[in-house]
Amino acid sequence: MSIDDLRAQYEAYPYPARDPADEKKRLITGSPSHLDEVVHYVFGGRLDRSRPLRALVAGGGTGDGAIMLAQQLADAGDAGHVTYLDLSDASRAIAEARAAARGLTNIAFRRGSLLELDGLGPFDYIDCCGVLHHLDDPAAGLRSLAGALAPGGGIGMMVYAPLGRTGVYPMQEALRGMTEGLPPAEKVALARRLIQHLPASNWLLNNPFVGDHRQADANLYDLLLHSCDRPYSVGELAALADSAGLAVGALIDPARYEPATWIKDPRILKRLDGMSWLERAAWTERITGGMTKHIAYLLRPADLAGAIARPDGPDVVPVLRDLDGAALARSMPPGGSLEVELQGVFVALPLPRLAGPILARADGRTTLGEIHAAVAATAGVTWDAFLVQFQQLFKALGGVGKMHLRR
Repeated sequence: MSIDDLRAQYEAYPYPARDPADEKKRLITGSPSHLDEVVHYVFGGRLDRSRPLRALVAGGGTGDGAIMLAQQLADAGDAGHVTYLDLSDASRAIAEARAAARGLTNIAFRRGSLLELDGLGPFDYIDCCGVLHHLDDPAAGLRSLAGALAPGGGIGMMVYAPLGRTGVYPMQEALRGMTEGLPPAEKVALARRLIQHLPASNWLLNNPFVGDHRQADANLYDLLLHSCDRPYSVGELAALADSAGLAVGALIDPARYEPATWIKDPRILKRLDGMSWLERAAWTERITGGMTKHIAYLLRPADLAGAIARPDGPDVVPVLRDLDGAALARSMPPGGSLEVELQGVFVALPLPRLAGPILARADGRTTLGEIHAAVAATAGVTWDAFLVQFQQLFKALGGVGKMHLRR
């Protein structure tokens, strides 16, 4: 697929479909590139306030990643700066309008390809979400990004996964030949007509994890009419990272990739002993079958040891994401559980006895040492016993992206 073809698609259908007027109502957040998540998985829980964060959003589309990161930097009082890069003028215009609606001045908008980064960078953090799998040579794209990465930096990326997209690729093949040469709008109309007449046996119709064909035209086009789209298994993603001199530091959310989340038989789980965490993640992908994408943080191998924050000391600050800790604590009995949805399945996460008292004090500013002192005053718990309880809580909430750590 040529660069011109890629640009033409997103000029006709900027993706994802966004209305700048909606910025008055809400901030779209997600992964990768949520600031708390980046600090946790790339910078070991520490964000150096003495030097502004330099971030690149490569293939920024209509702006979700760039707007989220820029707004969160501004809200945190950080002087960090985001460079947005995309081939599509139509997509960039929407992203610029969204930034203007928010009054954001910490984004530089550029037209260009992530394959041509000369003169840009270095960057402490690079976002590349949903882009590499659309390139003729994804490895060349990742090598280009790695070359623009500052020492100690990291890349947050998303690529499609094969099993959860069962039915998508046969439909792409079926449509490719019959729509070749048609204008984009006619391709979409023909695809919608075909979907209405598909037999009940069609795998796309029977896939509960994919629904973009029922949404806006831009979503349908990206799902079924994209002329270059290849998915990656966990193993293939690790190999792609290695080809650029990088390694997978984390997969988001960790609980999705943990065999014990899905399989409760201890005899089966025992057979997985000795596997590396990536091998366990690859095994989990195969047995769940519902992963439509992989979100990963990539780092240089030499940086892996200190890149991810650990729940291991009194200076750690727990930061909740999309949770009201005090409200949750009030509704939680000691030793209760939290029910979350993962890939269409509701999973109960067991919580430790002190989950309520800890969550009631987890305001994103208070350290574990301070929380322990407050809890110990009434519960009489030692630091070591408290830390074990917190680590259990973090395994549950951190595993589903609801808690990150700072120092």
